Amino acid sequence: MRVAIEAASLALSSGGLQRYTSELSLALARCFPGDEFYLTSDQPFRMPSGAPPNLKRGGGPTNALERRWWLWGLAREMRRLSADLVHGPDFAVPYISGRPSVLTLHDLSPWMDRRWHGDAVRVRHRTPVLLDMGIATMVITPSESVRKQALERFRLRPERVVAVPEAAAPWFAPVEPAPIEQAPVELAPVEPDAPRGRRYFLFVGTLEPRKNLSALVEAWREVRRGQAPDHAVDLVLAGRRRADYPPLPHEPGLEILGEVPDEQLPALYSGALAFVYPSLYEGFGLPVLEAMQCGACVIASRAVAEAAGDAAIYADGPAELARSMQDLLEHPERAPEWRARSLAHAREFTWERTARATYEVYQEARKRFGR
Repeated sequence: MRVAIEAASLALSSGGLQRYTSELSLALARCFPGDEFYLTSDQPFRMPSGAPPNLKRGGGPTNALERRWWLWGLAREMRRLSADLVHGPDFAVPYISGRPSVLTLHDLSPWMDRRWHGDAVRVRHRTPVLLDMGIATMVITPSESVRKQALERFRLRPERVVAVPEAAAPWFAPVEPAPIEQAPVELAPVEPDAPRGRRYFLFVGTLEPRKNLSALVEAWREVRRGQAPDHAVDLVLAGRRRADYPPLPHEPGLEILGEVPDEQLPALYSGALAFVYPSLYEGFGLPVLEAMQCGACVIASRAVAEAAGDAAIYADGPAELARSMQDLLEHPERAPEWRARSLAHAREFTWERTARATYEVYQEARKRFGR
C-alpha cells in the first residue's frame, strides 16, 4: 500500500497534533516495511527524526491552483504519488478525491466552547461537511468517548468510526537524578531557575484556555501557603503558550519554562513530585501517558479517565486538586505505589499497537470506498 499522510501539523514545534503525526508515521513505516508512506503538505515541515527509508517526503503545491491545498493540491499530489489512500491526521481530508480517505477526529473541543479555539473557524465549518457528505471514508478517534460523541453529534454510521488509542513515544522512560556532585543540567534558557534540586509539581502541554491552568495555579498557591518558605514546593509549567492565552504573572515558586526540547522532557517528568493535568476536556490526554511512562505520579481531571485508567489520582477544580497535591506531600510513602501503577499502565499502550490498528482502518477504508 502507498499512503499519503497530510503533514501540516509537523510544522508545529510541539503539541499533541505534532506528536501524533510524527509518532504514527514512524510506527507505520517500521511496522509495515513493504509499504510506502509519504508525508506531504502545503507548508514547510520537518521530517520525523529517524525516519525509515519507506517514510518519505512527498511534494507540495506546484502552481497557484494547487495552493488551494484541500480543494485541488492534495488530491493532485496523491495522483502524482499514485497513493492508494490519504490520511488527514488533523480534522480534514481532501474535499475532492478519487481515493479512499481516513480522517482523525481528535476531540470535539472546537464545537464545545469557542473560547477554547478562537481561531478554529475553518475546522468548525469544514469538518462537519466532510463528515456529513461522507467524503471521509473512515474516521479515527483516540478514545471510545470521542467516538460516542462523534456518532451523536455528526450522526455518523458506527461502522465508519473506529477508536484507536495513542501512546507515549518509546524514548519516554524514567531518568535517575544526577549524582549530587555533578553540575545540574539546564532545562531551558528561556526562564530563570530550572527546577533541579527542588520539589515541584509539573504541568506539560500547550498553555491554552481548555487546560484549566488557573485552577492548577490556585490549588498550588493554597498548598504553598501552608509550607515553610525554605521547604515550599514549586509549580513548573512547560509548553508552548498559544497566542490567545494571556501570559501568567511571575511569582515566587512558579516556573514558566516555555517549550522544552523533547530530549529534556523525560528528566522533567521523572523528577516531579507529581504530574498534574487539570484539563477541562480532552480527546485522550497524551501527556498523561508520557508522564506515566517516565514513572511519574499523576494527578489528573476526570477528562482523561480513559487514557489514565486506575493509575491516576483524579481531581477536578482547585479544592480537589489542592487536597490531592497536599496528600502526596504529607504521605510520600504512597508515591512508590503510584509510580508503579503509572509504569504498569503505560506499558499497555504502544505506537506499534496504534499503527497496526490504524493500518486496519486503512484496509477497511479501501474496502468501503465507493460503496
